[in-house]
Amino acid sequence: MNSANLKSERFSTKLGLILSVLGIAVGTGNIWRFPRIAAQNGTEDGAGAFLVAWAVFLLMWSIPLIIAEYGIGRSGRKGVIGSFILMVGEKFAWMGSFIGFVATAIMFYYSVVAGWCAYYLLESIFNVLPQSVEEADIVWTGFQSSTLPSVFHALMMFCGALIILKGVKSIERINMVLIPSLLLVLVISLIKAMSLPGSSAGIAYLFTPDWSSLKQPGLWLEALTQNAWDTGAAWGLILTYGAYMRMRDDITISAFQTGIGNNLVSLMAAVIIFSTVFGTLGSQMSNGEILDVMKTSGPASTGLTFMWMPQLFSNMAGGKIFAILFFLGLTFAAFSSLISMIELATKVFVDMGVTRTKATIGVCTAGFLFGLPSAISLDFFANQDFVWGLGLMVSGGFISFAVIKFGAEKFRTTLVNTDESRVKLGKWWTIILKYVIPVEVITLLGWWIYLSAFEFAPDTWFNPLSTYSVATVLLQWAVVMGLFKIYNRKIASKTILN
Repeated sequence: MNSANLKSERFSTKLGLILSVLGIAVGTGNIWRFPRIAAQNGTEDGAGAFLVAWAVFLLMWSIPLIIAEYGIGRSGRKGVIGSFILMVGEKFAWMGSFIGFVATAIMFYYSVVAGWCAYYLLESIFNVLPQSVEEADIVWTGFQSSTLPSVFHALMMFCGALIILKGVKSIERINMVLIPSLLLVLVISLIKAMSLPGSSAGIAYLFTPDWSSLKQPGLWLEALTQNAWDTGAAWGLILTYGAYMRMRDDITISAFQTGIGNNLVSLMAAVIIFSTVFGTLGSQMSNGEILDVMKTSGPASTGLTFMWMPQLFSNMAGGKIFAILFFLGLTFAAFSSLISMIELATKVFVDMGVTRTKATIGVCTAGFLFGLPSAISLDFFANQDFVWGLGLMVSGGFISFAVIKFGAEKFRTTLVNTDESRVKLGKWWTIILKYVIPVEVITLLGWWIYLSAFEFAPDTWFNPLSTYSVATVLLQWAVVMGLFKIYNRKIASKTILN
């Protein structure tokens, strides 16, 4: 790619950059995962303590890593592998490859979720909303037992390919429409949800802390994991978009806008869900029973969104319009995140000298084929979500390693605090990247392995064919890392020579 083309591959405005990065961060994790995780970590007295821990990790994990990704991407001007090589050297190309693969492996099944969202949008438009748990289950089971999940998976990959074929300008344009539309839908939904009788009880529960629950290590574990999912930190996606960042864009300001903006969307989604559930079920159930409903994850953690929300909407005035708006917003959120995952993989191949057209077609074809098992089997879907969701913690460790090897203080003073920076990043960031994040990664992974071996699957932790075993995680990671280590030199030379 010549220098003229390189120069044209930039976000044209700061707003375009922020909306596109919010497109990465704001996804189904905010709208269907965050409210359920908050409920699961709440007690009879409230879920506010979880929100405190979650906010702590915004500052102690997500924003510091987002700053690192912006800096690595803008400095290298390549995809995740190329920028990683330029930061720490060719012999660590396998680390950048692993980061890129984790996000791509998530893309395989994330496209399936995006397809579910699109299906339920059409379902809410053209069919009567289910009136009971049984009816909601019939809709879900009928959908999953058909070929439709595969069809909608293919549709989402195809639509994503159309956007990515045109490059960063197309990504910027679509997100300039998708993200404001999503925010508008959420605001309308928020107003509607808060107007329901009894909704105030749900809001009060969400923000009331039971401080004693902060003594539970599991709550902190869930809070860190959720914030990583919320913001897109350590996925390599922000690093990829950082390659298109203008030099005059302030990294520190952009990172805080990304992290805080994303978490505000999560809070808005939680208020919508808690208000809707408490407002609709409050007259029939006690708080404890309502919480049991919210903690029901259903197959592959889909319960609250895909089985309960349509049923709840059917019991409120104007519920059909609310359902359409909700699933429209969810589809927009899923699609904006999906295109960032496709772009990450595409950019890696473009760096290797493949044309954008061939790279996009190849990535999306592979995405469809490798995503088919998750579209067909919820057990396979759950396994991939478990394995590669945990893989994000390793990615965070590798990004931290890259900054430490380059020199965290040098990184801060030369790549982040440039002459054009309006806000100078303080030494607190250096301390977090060098010491706090490595400790978090080791503690988090150790805790997950412990829980998996002794609580989640004590009888099958050693079985690599078991969905949630320690063995399945370590085996899949080892295969991928091993292949990248073997082909490290080839990957590095192919990336650097182009």
